[in-house]
Amino acid sequence: MLIALQFLSICDENHNRKKGGNMLRKKIFMVLTGILLMSCAFDLAHVSYYPTDLLPQPQSGKYLTINNAVKITGMPCGYSRTLQEGSIWDLIGSIPEGNVYKPRDQVLTVECSNVYEAYLVCVSQTLVGFYMPVEQGFVALKKAIDLPTE
Repeated sequence: MLIALQFLSICDENHNRKKGGNMLRKKIFMVLTGILLMSCAFDLAHVSYYPTDLLPQPQSGKYLTINNAVKITGMPCGYSRTLQEGSIWDLIGSIPEGNVYKPRDQVLTVECSNVYEAYLVCVSQTLVGFYMPVEQGFVALKKAIDLPTE
């Protein structure tokens, strides 16, 4: 911003001698203001999650297979996702809210202004929410979904 102000003062000195110097200064100010405002409006909506500790169950050998495609609604910020038919989810551990399943062959994300990697959190065969491994947090679904699994 300091560089922009120095540039404006140089332009002001050079163009004040000429007709229209103030007009150039106003145009530059408007462009810089627009750039500043666009850079501030990033995180308009965010995922509210609860920090939680994952209790790992390494190489448990347990997994879920989704028998039919399942559209997940009720996610944060209104986005929906589809769990693909035949996708496999490995049990990697548990949190107080349920068992955590990591995808073997599908990428799952939770999205608002940012995109977060997500794993399934299930109680029995019911999806209750998502575990976000990078944030080490849990985000609940508005309504639990029964999964068609093997």
